[in-house]
Amino acid sequence: QVRLVESGGGLVQAGGSLRVSCAASGLTFSRVTMGWFRQAPGKEREFVSRMKWSGGITYYADSVKGRFTISRDNAKNAVYLQMNSLKPEDTAVYYCAAAYERGPYNYWGQGTQVTVSS
Repeated sequence: QVRLVESGGGLVQAGGSLRVSCAASGLTFSRVTMGWFRQAPGKEREFVSRMKWSGGITYYADSVKGRFTISRDNAKNAVYLQMNSLKPEDTAVYYCAAAYERGPYNYWGQGTQVTVSS
């Protein structure tokens, strides 16, 4: 059974940093792409970043490029999103998701709230 559990959200001032984590289990990691998405109040969920587990190729939304970094820990089966230079518009629930190869993101965590105050 696949399980994704996010943690590490919280309240931070604009310009600050925060790291959110996703503990993953039940996946065949050599075939998976891990993604981070976010959903702000009243808005649709949007893509933030993704990483192909095997090889570590990363991709970022333009809105976070240069400020956010996705990474993984193979030993812990965890993926992280380091968020620097946070802005109030980064406020959202952040979700971890997993997709196999070129398929859709079928597996989702419960989300963690990130709030950036101005």
